[in-house]
Amino acid sequence: MLPIVKNCQRILALFVVILMCVGCSNVASTTFNPWEVISIPTQAKLLDIAFTDNPQHGFLVGSNATLLETKDGGTTWQPLELELDDQRYRFNTVSFAGKEGWIAGEPALLLHTTDEGRSWSRIQLSENLPGNPVSTVALGKNTVEIATDVGAIYKTTDGGKNWKAQVEQAVGVVRNIERSPDGKYVAVSAKGNFYSTWEPGLNAWEPHKRNSSRRVENMGFAENGQVWMLARGGQVQFTDPAHPEEWQKAQNPELSTSWGLLDLAYRTPDEVWVSGGSGNLLRSPDGGKTWEKDRDVEEVPANFYKIVFLSPDKGFVIGDRGVLLKYNPSIAAATKSEAA
Repeated sequence: MLPIVKNCQRILALFVVILMCVGCSNVASTTFNPWEVISIPTQAKLLDIAFTDNPQHGFLVGSNATLLETKDGGTTWQPLELELDDQRYRFNTVSFAGKEGWIAGEPALLLHTTDEGRSWSRIQLSENLPGNPVSTVALGKNTVEIATDVGAIYKTTDGGKNWKAQVEQAVGVVRNIERSPDGKYVAVSAKGNFYSTWEPGLNAWEPHKRNSSRRVENMGFAENGQVWMLARGGQVQFTDPAHPEEWQKAQNPELSTSWGLLDLAYRTPDEVWVSGGSGNLLRSPDGGKTWEKDRDVEEVPANFYKIVFLSPDKGFVIGDRGVLLKYNPSIAAATKSEAA
């Protein structure tokens, strides 16, 4: 009986050590915090953000038909209610090209505005549409491209009257899907065990095995054509700029982390931000070679699902339960001056 007790004590002690190590962090802290917590009049899960050609005028969308509008660049937001047959729609994505915008969601829904969001009309989608829209990219007058949660891609150039399939077959249920500025797509499978790529001119998606034992969480594109990948256990990886088919060595910005990485975005060609669960934000000033952590936002009670930079001085971090962070360059500059 005594050896069993001792073994249990050893196991318990080892478990405590593991917990302490997981909670520790040796990643450097940022010298400034450029993020301002914005008060949003909703507890819904926010999912996407977009601005019109007026940099002060933008829209936030989310679960439960959540639609909010700002007219001061994102500092304050007012809720809008649309006349829909069901207020339980999930608005997954919003995109604007000038004054023309689109909102897409589920169950299969597409809304269109031509007057900067003062009025919205519903575009009828085919009952045979594979999946629900999760990505919409406004490309010009009456032109938008949508992608669904099974990898179907459709484009209209006449305001939604007619649609053309961009790929012959869907890829299957996806965890997330991302479009590059030049029209390429990358989609992560629902279980994260493989990913697929597509580009204009191809008839079908090209599947790829993940390059490690870790399941893929999210993927996307950099402006220089690189592809980035976030994997389980806080792993970050980039393709080789000189050899796009090859991956560079995987990194762990914060070793022994107990939270997952959820999204990545470039503020500038060199400055990268990564978001995660439990209020975690990491910054790399050199394209992902070294990392530091913004500890001033760790107490924000939210998972940071999405990072969007509309310009180097305009960015947002979207979280659950109505949490929104706004990049504030004046705060960053002031903090840098104080540190100096």
